[in-house]
Amino acid sequence: MNNPVMDPRHAAIELPVSGMTCAACAARIEKVLNRMPGVSANVNLAAEKARVNFSGAEAGPADVVAAIRKAGFDVPAAALELAISGMTCAACASRLEKVLNRLPGVEAAVNFATERATVRYQPGLVTTETLKDAVQRAGFVAAETGLAGREQVRLRQAAAWKAELRRFWIAALLTLPLAAQMPAMFGGGWAAEAHHEFLPRWLQLMLATPVQFWIGARFYRGAWSSVRGGGANMDVLVVLGTSMAWSYSAIVTLFGRHDLHVYYEASAMIITLILLGKLLEARAKARTTAALDALLRLQPRVAHVERDGDLVAVPVDSLKPADLFVVRPGDAVPVDGEVVSGASALNEAMLTGESMPIDKRPGDKVFAATLNGEGVLRCRATGVGAHTLLAGIIRMVEQAQGSKAPVQRLADRIAAVFVPVVVGIAAVTFVSWWWLGGDFAQALISAVAVLVIACPCALGLATPTAIMVGTGQGARAGMLVKNAEALELAEKIRVLVVDKTGTLTEGTPAVSDAVPAEGWDRAGLLGIAAALEQTSAHPIAAAIVAEARATGATIASARDSVAEPGKGLSGRVDGRDVVLGTPAFLAERGIDMSGAPWETLAAAGKTMVAVAVAGRYAGVIGVADRVRQDSASAVARLKARGLRVVMLTGDHAATAAAIARETGIDDWQAGVMPADKAAVVKAFAQGGERVGMAGDGINDAPALAAADVSFAIGVGADVAVEAADITLVRNSLHGVADAIDLSRTTLSKIRQNLFFAFIYNILGIPLAAFGLLNPVIAGAAMAMSSVSVVTNSLLLKRWRPGR
Repeated sequence: MNNPVMDPRHAAIELPVSGMTCAACAARIEKVLNRMPGVSANVNLAAEKARVNFSGAEAGPADVVAAIRKAGFDVPAAALELAISGMTCAACASRLEKVLNRLPGVEAAVNFATERATVRYQPGLVTTETLKDAVQRAGFVAAETGLAGREQVRLRQAAAWKAELRRFWIAALLTLPLAAQMPAMFGGGWAAEAHHEFLPRWLQLMLATPVQFWIGARFYRGAWSSVRGGGANMDVLVVLGTSMAWSYSAIVTLFGRHDLHVYYEASAMIITLILLGKLLEARAKARTTAALDALLRLQPRVAHVERDGDLVAVPVDSLKPADLFVVRPGDAVPVDGEVVSGASALNEAMLTGESMPIDKRPGDKVFAATLNGEGVLRCRATGVGAHTLLAGIIRMVEQAQGSKAPVQRLADRIAAVFVPVVVGIAAVTFVSWWWLGGDFAQALISAVAVLVIACPCALGLATPTAIMVGTGQGARAGMLVKNAEALELAEKIRVLVVDKTGTLTEGTPAVSDAVPAEGWDRAGLLGIAAALEQTSAHPIAAAIVAEARATGATIASARDSVAEPGKGLSGRVDGRDVVLGTPAFLAERGIDMSGAPWETLAAAGKTMVAVAVAGRYAGVIGVADRVRQDSASAVARLKARGLRVVMLTGDHAATAAAIARETGIDDWQAGVMPADKAAVVKAFAQGGERVGMAGDGINDAPALAAADVSFAIGVGADVAVEAADITLVRNSLHGVADAIDLSRTTLSKIRQNLFFAFIYNILGIPLAAFGLLNPVIAGAAMAMSSVSVVTNSLLLKRWRPGR
């Protein structure tokens, strides 16, 4: 194993990849990596990243990096700036520098004066955590300063874009005199005997040559790397087409054949137009991650922290859990925390999509990047750095943007064989025109047109760019999509199974009734029930304990408490056996509960907790969990989209009926235990329809995992719910309808993109082969095909969650 810093047997890494120019490049890298033992790779052309999973010890990250480079591409170095604490002199900095530089693929410089370490490292060989661990082992403490990752990528891309723009303008200036001859050429025909050349041919050669071999060097490098790696990409097509046109023209010029036409303007303009197309494509691709970049900019750089009684401004990266920080009016919350004192209203729209400010008081949670209103909040940090809700959202969005939707598989298969097929068509075109038609000039023109009109880039960009924009827009609306497959499947859902508690209802039940049996009073009933319920973490248990304390009831200690999920509790309180739970649970124990007000409480939609002491019925407690104000409208919206909404609950049938009636749900099942919900979901799926499941992501995990697409609703800081495909930060079933709308809109864009990409090539290649398309127009069309696909994906930015 070649990797000294990680065990790849059950690991996954994400590597930046540079040098890809079209879908064929991405397909070739995938093919090369997937041939490696124990390696499974997924390459995203739009994001310029490769996600690699290791399932065995045969190959490591170093092998993957080497394979990518051998294929003719590169894994660019990453940059990281660390704030170092604990250095006392220049010798400390020197020692730490040596420690870091001993790591594979690392170049580090440590500045004692600024207490900063600037590190360039090779992704795949080491990670940021490896670097931090090395600093810690050397006796110091390191914290990221925020200059790593995406910011560095943006800076590198901006520098590359400026360099490409400079080369384009040089190419345009050299090509402009050649292009000035084209209107006259079009009048006489590209292969006509009458030539309309304003410039001497030696000058045309001098103008076209630097465009071909200096400005166009990037295409030659890309083509050579592609061929050397055993594949072929867009660069191969461009190099073949333009080289044929330039070489033929140069031979004609050097041998003084004035009876033959030259095509310098074609080769130079094709390269110039393709460069323009790549610039526009790069600018458009950068906008596909705008939503994610906006999220990254939300978190403030400075926090106001209490230190020794004073308020001190410190970098956000230096905060640690349990630090006390103050959020002033108008400030953004620096990290996740819990309100210790103060009251205010926070705008959480940037995380949840909910525009109304949320009131915050002591005990409430606050999240990084949310905006404070007019009050002052004193908070204790609970999540910092990578452990904030914002960081979790960014991780999930990046993960989704790097994944592939099933609809992309067809495009990938075509892209893998696209270039060899096009080269074959160009060869047949050339031979046919020259041999059968006896027209070498027309043969050359048609073959060049075939080579430059074909573009696998549009195929490769059609799906990932739409996924990137769609998932970014979802994140801004509080919808976090785990992968592209979930986004594709969401539009196909026909049955939506919803949990009741925490999904249709607010999930914070409160005691509404306490009806004691003969020989008991209200306080005594609540006290004996609370004694047993305080051993449980269930929301209903918390409601009973809170009510007992509010009424001043005596709460004793319970022993030998045993919980039966979905049914109730049993144990001993003050030496007596106590059983509480659903009426059916007590009936199983043979307890007579005649005379209890079951029908009255059930008709009102109350959850009933029956209580028995020493084998005798002691009373019933009614607990109400209010239906969310928007649940009925959300259900109506889902039904309007053709979905069958089914409610599952462990509650009594009468309670379930009352909730279903209030929310407008026609199909429901009561008395369903948490462990049985997954079986119900599977039963619906056996009918051949796609099934979605919406729950709170806690006790609904098995059912969420069983569904085709699962939605975890209102999980707050627990953003990485493993069982859910789509996490809805906001506590509302409307988020499910929004997610389905987003899925339908995104898939519509993907289908449009794929149609544009396929129809472009299906129509363009035959037109070029039959001599109906001149090479310059073909080059312009090829350059703009990718731009049109990315631009169409960017129209997704207009999507907004609807009500």
